[in-house]
Amino acid sequence: MISPTIAELRAGRLPAAWFQRDVRVVARALLGCALVHGRRAGVIVETEAYRGPEDLASHARFGPTKRAAVMFGRGGVAYVYLCYGVHEMFNIVTGTEGGGEAVLIRAVAPLVGLGEDPKVGRGPGKVTRALALSRAQDRRDLATGGLFVAPAVRVPRGAIAVGPRVGVAFAGAWAAAPLRFWWRDHPSVSATRAVKPT
Repeated sequence: MISPTIAELRAGRLPAAWFQRDVRVVARALLGCALVHGRRAGVIVETEAYRGPEDLASHARFGPTKRAAVMFGRGGVAYVYLCYGVHEMFNIVTGTEGGGEAVLIRAVAPLVGLGEDPKVGRGPGKVTRALALSRAQDRRDLATGGLFVAPAVRVPRGAIAVGPRVGVAFAGAWAAAPLRFWWRDHPSVSATRAVKPT
């Protein structure tokens, strides 16, 4: 497969309206898309949906705090936060204003400027390191500038799996909610438990 150039990806940039849908729809549809930052790009192969204030695994459960207020804005904006004081995590706000929804990008596969190691973006902390993302990109509009999402690779029919999110056991019944989506058997996916074909 010949990788697209950054210019070719930029020409296919997804508009803000694409993200202004239900978080579960967007989380699934992001698989196979490229997350582009500057001269680097990775194919999104794993995501998690966070559904709003009622979702006890979501930052939105505390309302529009200083950190999470961006989640209550319109879809198509980046939400980047520090996890456990170590890893920066990249999310994309979805839905309409006031919804409090976002998609965590859990894993990307190398596409442009990331070498060939499938492990380079295997996990949300590695995603931000590989693509040189940080809290400096928090609240960036994905419809403009050098940080954006574009279609890149078609995921084979029947290759999308769904299961519980990772590391949210504290969230009670929400911990078992099937809100993680991944490209089945892809070498860049970070976790493989709880498979259900879709």
